[in-house]
Amino acid sequence: MNLQSAVNLEDLRLLARQKLPRIAFDFIDGGVDDELCLKRNREAFAQYRLLPRYLRDVSRRDPSVVLFGRTYSSPIGISPTGLAGLWRPDADLMLAAAAREANVPFLLSSAANASLEDGMRVAPEHVWFQMYCTSDERINADLVQRANQAQPGVLVVSVDVPVNSNRERNRRNGFSRPLRMTPGVVLNAMGHPAWVLRYLRTGGIPMMRNWLPYAPEGANASQVADLYGTLTPAPMISWEHLRRIRDAWKGPLVIKGLLHPDDAREAARLGVDGLVVSNHGGRQLDVAPSPLEMLPAIRAAVGDRVELILDSGVRRGSDVVIARCLGARSAIFGRPTLYAVAAGGQAGVARALQIMRNEIDMVMAQIGCRRFEDLDASYLWTGAPRPAESGSSTCETSLPAVVHTAQRCG
Repeated sequence: MNLQSAVNLEDLRLLARQKLPRIAFDFIDGGVDDELCLKRNREAFAQYRLLPRYLRDVSRRDPSVVLFGRTYSSPIGISPTGLAGLWRPDADLMLAAAAREANVPFLLSSAANASLEDGMRVAPEHVWFQMYCTSDERINADLVQRANQAQPGVLVVSVDVPVNSNRERNRRNGFSRPLRMTPGVVLNAMGHPAWVLRYLRTGGIPMMRNWLPYAPEGANASQVADLYGTLTPAPMISWEHLRRIRDAWKGPLVIKGLLHPDDAREAARLGVDGLVVSNHGGRQLDVAPSPLEMLPAIRAAVGDRVELILDSGVRRGSDVVIARCLGARSAIFGRPTLYAVAAGGQAGVARALQIMRNEIDMVMAQIGCRRFEDLDASYLWTGAPRPAESGSSTCETSLPAVVHTAQRCG
C-alpha cells in the first residue's frame, strides 16, 4: 500500500504501523489503562444517524467555516501533538505546511519539537499555539509573551493533564525520558531500518525547542526533555492562572480539555473565546465520557458566547458533520496526522486532510446540505416513536435525543 492507495484514515494508520517500530507506533496509537476511552470515543459517533433530505440542489457545496475572524477552507484542523519529530524529523513543520496548503488550522503544541517561532515562519496564517501551564509562573508568563510577539492566530491552553497518566503500552515498551535504545527496542527496530537510520542520523531524541530558552546554556535534547518533565504536569494550576493568561494575551483564547458544563460556564465568564471539547484523545482518564457525549450539554451551558471545537475520536467526515449538528463549529484530530506524517511526510498529511475534505463534501451532498455552517440538529435522526398500543402511555426511541431539551414520553 502507498499513500495514494490509502482510501481512509485507517489505511494511513496501517501504513504508519509498517514504518515505525512498536515503541514509536504504540506511543501514537495507545491510550491509558484498559483503553476503554479510545473505544468510547469512536462508539459515541455510532449512536447518531444523519437523516438525508433529497430533491435539493447540492451541485455546489461550501464546506468553509469561520473561526475567530478567519475563514478556513474546511471545518477541520490538526490537533496539538508532542514529540512528532520522533516519528519523522521536522514533522511539526510538515504538519504546519500541509495545514497552510489546505487552509486549515494547525495547533502547534508547546511539547512539539519545532518552536512556535519556527512554526510561524512556515505557516504564519494557520498556526495556533497550544501551551501547558507549568509550575513556574515566570515561564508561563514568558510563553504568553512569546505568543504576543509571534502572533499566532489563537492561543490554546490545555488544562486536562493535572498529572501524568497510566499509559501502559509505553510502560511495557520501555518508553521513558530520555528514550533509551534497550536491547528489546533495538531488536524490534531492526525491522524498520529507515526509521532507525533517521533516528541515528539526527542524533536521537529531537530537541523540544519551545523549552530550550529555559534550559541551561548548552543543554542537549535529553536535558531539555527532562526539564520539561520537571515543569509539567503542574497540578496546582487553577482558574486564577487562566485569568492571568486572559489578561496578558491580546488575541482569541481557547481552553482545551473541559468536559463539565459548569467548567464551560466558568470559562465563558472568564472571557474565553472558544473551547476544544476533548478528553485528550483517551490518553488521560480512561473512564471519562466522550467529548461528543458532552457536546450538547456544553453548548447549552455557553450558548453562543463561545465557539466549540470537537476533538478526540474523529476519524470520518461524517464525524465532523455530526459534531456540527450537535453544536460544534469544527473538529480537529491528531493521531491520523501523526500516522500520516510517519507514513509519508508532508505528502502523507496532505493525503489525510484530502481524505477528510472529500468525505465531508460527500456526506453534505448525501444529506442535502449545501453549506457546512447550515448544519444543525434537524439533520440528525433521533428515532421515531413506536406507535402506542391501546392503553399504553409509553414510547420508545432507538437513539438518544440530540436536541438540547430532554424528550419526555407519556
